[in-house]
Amino acid sequence: MNGGDEVAAAPAGPPQSLDWKFSQVFGERTAGEEVQEVDIISAIEFDKTGDHLATGDRGGRVVLFERTDTKDHGVPRRDLERMEYPIGRHPEFRYKTEFQSHEPEFDYLKSLEIEEKINKIRWCQTANGALFLLSTNDKTIKFWKVQEKKVKKISDMNLDPSKAVGNGSIASSSTPKHCLANGGSPDRSYNYLGNDFSFPPGGLPSLRLPVVVVLYTVTSQETNLVARCRRVYAHAHDYHINSVSNNRYTDIVPLILLSSDGETFISADDLRINLWNLEISNQSFNIVDVKPANMEDLTEVITSAEFHPTHCNTLAYSSSKGSIRVIDLRQSALCDSHAKLFEEPEAPGSRSFFTEIIASISDIKFARDGRYILSRDYMTLKLWDINMDSGPVATFQVHEYLRPKLCDLYENDSIFDKFECCLSGDGLRVATGSYSNLFRVFGCAPGSTEATTLEASKNPMRRQVQTPSRPSRSLSSITRVVRRGAENPGVDANGNAFDFTTKLLHLAWHPTENSIACAAANSLYMYYA
Repeated sequence: MNGGDEVAAAPAGPPQSLDWKFSQVFGERTAGEEVQEVDIISAIEFDKTGDHLATGDRGGRVVLFERTDTKDHGVPRRDLERMEYPIGRHPEFRYKTEFQSHEPEFDYLKSLEIEEKINKIRWCQTANGALFLLSTNDKTIKFWKVQEKKVKKISDMNLDPSKAVGNGSIASSSTPKHCLANGGSPDRSYNYLGNDFSFPPGGLPSLRLPVVVVLYTVTSQETNLVARCRRVYAHAHDYHINSVSNNRYTDIVPLILLSSDGETFISADDLRINLWNLEISNQSFNIVDVKPANMEDLTEVITSAEFHPTHCNTLAYSSSKGSIRVIDLRQSALCDSHAKLFEEPEAPGSRSFFTEIIASISDIKFARDGRYILSRDYMTLKLWDINMDSGPVATFQVHEYLRPKLCDLYENDSIFDKFECCLSGDGLRVATGSYSNLFRVFGCAPGSTEATTLEASKNPMRRQVQTPSRPSRSLSSITRVVRRGAENPGVDANGNAFDFTTKLLHLAWHPTENSIACAAANSLYMYYA
C-alpha cells in the first residue's frame, strides 16, 4: 500500500442496544395499597426542550415537573452533550406544581355525564418565562398559563392592629379632639335636611381626611406558581375528543423554511377534526368530517390526529380501519380528500372476527423531522415513510403471544385498550406499552435487531426476555421491511404469567435524550440509557 493511499472507512453498523436504568418514581405505591380511580395517570407529555414534563389524571388534575440537572459546570447540559463532554448525573426531575384543569359536568340536553379525565396534554410556546399548555377532557379544551408570582413577606409594621378599623383608618382615640372622625368640625353645624346652607366667609370648608402612613419591613420575597386558565374552547364536538395537536414553533430543522406557525391547533373526535386559533375561543373551522348522511352507513371513525412538526399546512389522522391519511390544508377548506393514504394490504386468508378490531390504530406520532410516522394498533407498531405509501417500512410485534387469547380479551374488553407510542429524538428507536406494566423498545435503524422488554418498576430489567439476534431482512435504508419481537412468549424469564389487568398505556420519550417517562396506574416512572 502506498503512503498516499487512503483507507476507506468501514460502513457504520446499527447502533448498539441501549442499557436502560431506573431513574425516578413519583407516586410509588406501597405493597397492597389500593389505587384510587381519580389518581390514575391518563396523559404524559414532555415540552420541546425536555426541561418540563406534564401529566394528567382521571381526576382532572394536571401535574407539572421540572428538570433539576439542566446545568452542569455552568454550561447547559444539551451543550455539553454536543461537545461529547462526560456527564455523570442521569436526568432528574422534581415536582413543580399542580392544578385542577377540569371538573365533572353534566350535559342536561343529552342527559350525559362528562367526566373530568384528562385525555391529552400539549405544550405550547413559552413566553416571558411563563409556561403554556393545552389540556382536554371528552368535550372541553382549556388553554393554561403557569407563571411565577413574587409575594412579599412582611415581618414588621408600625401600625398597632388593635387601633385599626376595617376600612384602614385610625380608631377614634387617635382623632384630634377638634375634628370629627369623618373630617368635619364640631364648631360648625349644617342642616343637610333643609335648604339652610350657611358657610363662613371664604366659602366651603376644607374636607379633612384621615391619613395613615404605614411603614413595613420586607424580609423576603417568596415565589409562588400560579396557574390561570386563559381560554376555554367548548361546544365544538358532539363526540368524545381523542386528540389535540398544536402547530409548534420549531428550530430543530433550520434548513426547512416553512415552520409551524405556533398559532393554531386541531382537536379531533370520532367523526370530525376542527381547526382553532389559540387567540379565538368562540370559533373553530371544521376541516375533516367523516360523518355519513345516514349513521347506519358509518364504517370507520377517527382515532388519532397529529400536526406535522415543521409544516403548518400538513396533518395526519388515523382511523379504526388501520389507515393513515395525510391532508394538506392548502388544497381546500374542507379536506374531504387526502393527499396521501397509508394502509397495509390484508393478507389473503387471514381475515377473522377480530381482524378489524385489532387493526384499529390507537395512536400516531410524527418523527421529529417529519419524515416518518409511527402508528400503534393493538398488536403491532408500524413505521411509515411518508414518501412510500405502499406499506410500512418496519413492523414490530409488541405482544404476539396474545393472538390465541383474543376471545378472552374481547370478553373482558381489553382488546379495546388504546396504547400510545413514541419515538426517540434521533429517530433511531420507538417504544410502546403492553400488559403487566411492561413496555417495549425497538431499534428502527437499518440492520438493528434491538427489541428490549422493560418493566415499570425500580428494576426495569427484572422481566427482561432476550430476543435472539438473527440476520436482518433489510433490503435498503428505504425499502426494508422488518418484523421483530414475535419471539416473546406469554411468560417472563422466570415463568410468571403476564397480568392483563395492569396495563401501561401512556409513555413519552424525551425530545433530545434517551429518557422515557411512563405511567403505571398512579405512578410515574422514569428511565434513562
